Amino acid sequence: MSEIYLDYNATTPCDPRVVEKMLPFFNQVYGNPSNNLHRQGRMAAKAVDYARQQVADLIGAHPGEIFFTSGATESNNLAIFGVVNRVPGVVRKRIVTCVVEHKSVLLPCKKLKESGFEITLLGVDAEGRVRLEEAEAAVDDKTLLVTIQAANNELGTLQPIAEIAEIAHQRGALVHTDAAQLIGKLPVSVEALGIDLLSVSAHKLYGPKGVGAIYIRGGKNNIPIESLMLGGGQESGLRSGTTNVPAIVGFGEACQIAKGLVSEEMVRITSLRFQLEQTLIKEIHNIRINGKNAPRLPNTSSLTFPGIDADALLLNLPDVMMGTGSACTSGAIEPSHVLQAIGLSRDDASSTIRASLGRFTTEADIRDVCNLIADVSDKLRRQ
Repeated sequence: MSEIYLDYNATTPCDPRVVEKMLPFFNQVYGNPSNNLHRQGRMAAKAVDYARQQVADLIGAHPGEIFFTSGATESNNLAIFGVVNRVPGVVRKRIVTCVVEHKSVLLPCKKLKESGFEITLLGVDAEGRVRLEEAEAAVDDKTLLVTIQAANNELGTLQPIAEIAEIAHQRGALVHTDAAQLIGKLPVSVEALGIDLLSVSAHKLYGPKGVGAIYIRGGKNNIPIESLMLGGGQESGLRSGTTNVPAIVGFGEACQIAKGLVSEEMVRITSLRFQLEQTLIKEIHNIRINGKNAPRLPNTSSLTFPGIDADALLLNLPDVMMGTGSACTSGAIEPSHVLQAIGLSRDDASSTIRASLGRFTTEADIRDVCNLIADVSDKLRRQ
C-alpha cells in the first residue's frame, strides 16, 4: 500500500505548479532584487512585486500591506515584539492572548511577562473557542495588543476574530491573528476580520518552506512596527536580509492557486472529513471527536480513542501519516496543551490523534485509513 498523508496541518507538499514556477529563479533569474542597476536585479524585483500582489489578493489586502518573512513563527514574533518595541516607554502594558495559541505566540508573551508586561491568557470552552464575554472583560484601556489565532492547528476550531477585533478596537488596542492554519482552507478577507496584523506561512498552503508574510493594515507607516532584524533594510526596513526570490515566487503562486481553488476544495474536503469521522464512529467503540460542535476548518479532525495510546496507534500504522498534536510539539513528552485546555485528561490527551486532510487526499485514502485504524485499534484494545 502506498503512503496515506493526513498531516496537512503540519505541512503540505509543494504543489507541482509551485515548484515549476520557482525553478527559473534558481539559475535563470538569479539577481538580487535590491540592485536595480542591471537586468537580473530588475527581473528579480519584478517577480517579488508580482508575488506580493498574489499574496495580497488571496486575503483582500493591498500589496503595500504585505511584508515577507521566513514564516508564521517569525511573523508572530515580529507582530508581538515589533508592536511592543515601537514606542520607548510604552504606557499600555497588557497583552491579551489565549491558552490554545501556538508556541510562537505563547513564548514571546512569556518573555514579555518577564520584562514587566501583564499577560492575560483567555480560556476556551470545551470546543476550544474563546468566550466573547471573557475577552470583553479582559481587554481594557491598558491593553496594547490582542493576539488570537484564527484557527487552531490541533482542533481546527475557528475563533470569533471579527468580534474580538471589535472589542479590542473599542478599547484602543491593536489586534493580531495567527492565520497560518486558516489561509488557503477558507476564504479570507482582512477587512471582514477587522484585524491590524496577520501572520501567514507558505508551507501550510502548498508553497515552499521557509517563507511567509506579515500583513500590516495600511502598511508600515500606518502601524509602525520595530524591526527585529537589522541590516540592509529589505522589506521597507522591516525585515533585513537578502530576499529569497525563489521561495517568494513559490509563495505567490501557491496563493494564486489557493484563491482559485479554495471554495471548491472546502466542499470536497469537508465531505471527506465527514466520511472519515462517520466511518470511524461506526466502526470503533467510544471514539470521540473534539471540537465537533464549533465552527472548524473543513480538513481537521481531532479524534480521541480512550484507552489506546496515540503513539502506539500511529506506530502500528507505518503507511499512514498523522499527528498526535501540533507538529511543533510532537516531540514533547507532555500531552498537548490545547487538548488539556479543552478539558481532556492527560490520559485522553495521550489517546488523541489529529487527521488533517488536504488537496491530494482521495476517497480511497479515507476508506483505506478507516479500515486500518479500525483493525489496529481493535488489536491494541485486545492486548
